[in-house]
Amino acid sequence: MLIRFAQPGDAEQIAAIYAPFVRDTAVSFETDPPDADEMRRRIAELDGRYPWLVGVDGDTVLGYVYASPHRARPAYRFAVDVSAYVAEHARGRGIGKRLYTDLLEILTRQGFATAYAGIALPNDASIALHRSVGFTLQTVYERIGYKHGQWHDTSWWRRPLRAYDGAPGEPLPPMLLED
Repeated sequence: MLIRFAQPGDAEQIAAIYAPFVRDTAVSFETDPPDADEMRRRIAELDGRYPWLVGVDGDTVLGYVYASPHRARPAYRFAVDVSAYVAEHARGRGIGKRLYTDLLEILTRQGFATAYAGIALPNDASIALHRSVGFTLQTVYERIGYKHGQWHDTSWWRRPLRAYDGAPGEPLPPMLLED
């Protein structure tokens, strides 16, 4: 599997990977699956500062991860939210962990201080993935999302990316890792 930055041409496959999570589960709190044009817009919107990575086998996107701002106010600019999604046929092969490992390393090199991940409950696979790359549980928001006729809890997980020693420098643009 090759890991690289997402490109506009990946948007259709990314949308196809994400759609079942939106349509069939409470993993995502979106209610309508975004189409390829919307995914292309989302990738472009974050492209200057927040990386989107895809894992590909040839021309096939097997999974993707991305970072986004944690909150809008300026003092939050050193924290990011992260998400990972793997195609159904590719799960259980360590793809999510490989993608997250590279994403977290890139975010660290950029100078971000902390990564956060929200996990709609129950979701044992996502909890295991996040634990495997160093996230720890911070809190649970009970009955915060209503989808598919029921209330859902969300757990929030945290992973430090750097030491909290003094004033941080501004985060840099994303860059791929050297093998």
